[in-house]
Amino acid sequence: MKKTEQSGLKIMLRLLGLVKQLTFLMIFAIILGTLGHLCGIFVAVIGAEGIALVAQSVINPMLAKTIGNIMGLIIAVALLKGLFHYGEQYCNHYIAFKILAILRQRVFEKLCQLCPAKFERKDKSLQIAIIANDLEELEKLFAHTISQVAIAALVSIIMSIFISMQYRIAGILAAIAYVTIGGMIPASNELNSEEAAINYRAGFGRMNGFIFGILYGMDDIIQFLAGEKTLKKLNRKSDRLAQDKSELVVYEKKQKLLTNIAIEAFSLIILGVMFFAYNDGKVNFEQVMLASVAMMTSFGPVVALASITKNFNQAVESGKRILELLEEEPEVDEVFDGVSLEMATNAKGNIVTVNNVSFSYDGVAAVKEKSLTIPKGKILGIHGPSGVGKSSFLRLLMRFWNVDAGQIHYYDNEDGPVTVDYINSASLRDNISFVDKQTWVFHGTLADNIAIGKLDATRDEIIAAAKKASIHDFIAKLSQGYDTVVGENGFTLTEGEKQRIALARAFLHDGKLMLMDEPTSNLDALNEGIILKSIKEGAVDKTVVIVSHRKSTIGVADSVIEF
Repeated sequence: MKKTEQSGLKIMLRLLGLVKQLTFLMIFAIILGTLGHLCGIFVAVIGAEGIALVAQSVINPMLAKTIGNIMGLIIAVALLKGLFHYGEQYCNHYIAFKILAILRQRVFEKLCQLCPAKFERKDKSLQIAIIANDLEELEKLFAHTISQVAIAALVSIIMSIFISMQYRIAGILAAIAYVTIGGMIPASNELNSEEAAINYRAGFGRMNGFIFGILYGMDDIIQFLAGEKTLKKLNRKSDRLAQDKSELVVYEKKQKLLTNIAIEAFSLIILGVMFFAYNDGKVNFEQVMLASVAMMTSFGPVVALASITKNFNQAVESGKRILELLEEEPEVDEVFDGVSLEMATNAKGNIVTVNNVSFSYDGVAAVKEKSLTIPKGKILGIHGPSGVGKSSFLRLLMRFWNVDAGQIHYYDNEDGPVTVDYINSASLRDNISFVDKQTWVFHGTLADNIAIGKLDATRDEIIAAAKKASIHDFIAKLSQGYDTVVGENGFTLTEGEKQRIALARAFLHDGKLMLMDEPTSNLDALNEGIILKSIKEGAVDKTVVIVSHRKSTIGVADSVIEF
């Protein structure tokens, strides 16, 4: 993964670059937010103008007639504030959720390019938790940070000009106040709390990954009486996370204290400056009131800007990880302009040849100089103990990774033997049905779960595949049949039932070559027999490769290779 050190501003700009189509809506939200804050400030400023007029009406009674107009103006501005605020919030949240939808799509597309290599040798639950949490964290960045930065800057500039119109020195001091409260204090806090924020986000991701692991392994935890040990481990992680969070809270309290002190100090300074200017005859009473009230009531945007710093570092770290993921180069590039494979059906001999293939993970050999042939229309068994590279070999046939040495050839009806590197990736996988040793079952109906093998499959095709996989009778007995909803990860199903769903998917996909990685490793003898019978009878027109460390599993094979 590409690692880069970048400022928070650069990361925000790069994230915004991914969603340029929302630029005008963002500008509109900033305008609405700026107008809303200005309306809120000028409710008080207009009120101060009214107070000044009341004071002056003692000398000039005619001014009293304008008090009613002042009250009407205050009400109108207050109503506009509400409308502008609503519009800003609506736009910002629409932008945030739209951006998240775009980023989720981009991340999913990227994961499709990077997987399975991305997660193959990593803690999947941890990686998924980090990605999911990072995406959610970005909602705060887009809905509550970016627009507030722009709004605070615009409001500060406008109010500095307004106060300068009353008294120039006061305007300069106001600008210094806004920069200090909205810029210097948050920036200092960001620098000081950066390490604590990184530690907290990393710990938060590890905690979620650990909890996901507990949920998926709850049966084993209960079975092996590991609940107390797991709870102690969870408590240790919780204590560590709480410690990281407490460090951030300390920084937040310090920033809040400095912000409040700065607000009080600058408000008093402006009031004092205007008072001395009034005594010197440089400003009148009305200008004193307007400048002082404007200063005291205009800190809202910069205070909001200061308060978002507590989430800013976390959001920036999340954005940086998402950008690094989007920039990550896949270990295997998809092929789009190669051969569209039509796997040989008229071949009399072999449809795949493997010549002296080697492959390693991070320098550790997984497959060493393997050569073999896969005969057409037969069931080939590959037997060997765990850890000798059987599963890795199947993934090389799928070209989930590139070989380090040697060649894999598929036989095409027209082109003859074609090196796997030159076959269009989609075409290769269209010709192959792959059954992994761990079956993924998602929350949905049984029909939808089987239909993953062919998304446009009809109900009749799904039923036919289920019959081949010997799971139709089980499904038919359920009250909702194929419309029965199964829980996430198939917790309502047995391992045998999940494995038969995987087999049904493979039959529905209808690839000419079926690759099966330990299809019965987690099954008892009865379920193993059902699966093997389904393979033998359902794949009569297929070429099948089964890898297993069980001799009973490969007993169904026409020939066996020791790996």
